[in-house]
Amino acid sequence: MDGRPVLAEMPKVGKSLDRRTARDLIAEKIMVLIATNMLRPGDELPGERELANVMHVSRETVRGAIQQLAARGILEVAQGSRTRVNDVDLSHLTVTIASPNAIDSYDLDSVHAARLLIELSVVGDAAERIDAETLAKLDDLLEAHRIGGDDAMRFLICDREFHVAIYRACGNPLLSDFVTDLYTYMMDFRRSAMSRPGAIAASFRDHVEIVEALRRHDRGAVVEAFRKHLLRIYETTKELLAGEDAALVRAGRAE
Repeated sequence: MDGRPVLAEMPKVGKSLDRRTARDLIAEKIMVLIATNMLRPGDELPGERELANVMHVSRETVRGAIQQLAARGILEVAQGSRTRVNDVDLSHLTVTIASPNAIDSYDLDSVHAARLLIELSVVGDAAERIDAETLAKLDDLLEAHRIGGDDAMRFLICDREFHVAIYRACGNPLLSDFVTDLYTYMMDFRRSAMSRPGAIAASFRDHVEIVEALRRHDRGAVVEAFRKHLLRIYETTKELLAGEDAALVRAGRAE
């Protein structure tokens, strides 16, 4: 649980994995969460046990990763309190192939069209290839979703693990990495969207439907469940972007 499974799941984009420990990989995952605005400056990290459950490693591995990031000034660890995210800019960080800045430079409709074209093919392949170990991990993540309640930050940490586990099951690491980059699009807006009443419950229901279809290896049902899920993401992001544009217009008139 603490070594080879994690190494086997991580992307291999131009990196040698044989010299990196599980602790290094979890540290990278936490940095990605910060780079994509799932974790923001001042946020308190979930506890070690919770992170270990979501990321399928030991608490000792999570503790080592946190200490590593604290030594670099990315996290702040204080005696007797939760670990916090420092005010650092990691937007240059390569998530898999591209940085969040690169993905966010595209317009919403372009990214949505790309996700419909590529992601639905990837999850369809995953439906045919997914194994019992990955299905068990998805079940664990659904339970973590449930326990996390209405906390948007905790939900999105689980959500990323959930999506990436499915993408990797497609069997094509390049497509998996590319779709993971698309997934990170406008994550600051996604966090705002998931903070709305009922949003997490709706996404949780989508996830349950997706896992049930994956368990049946039903390609058509998985693709349709993901199509509905992607449309929900598109509509909420579009609504939030429109609201921000309207706010900027109002602010301009006030000046």
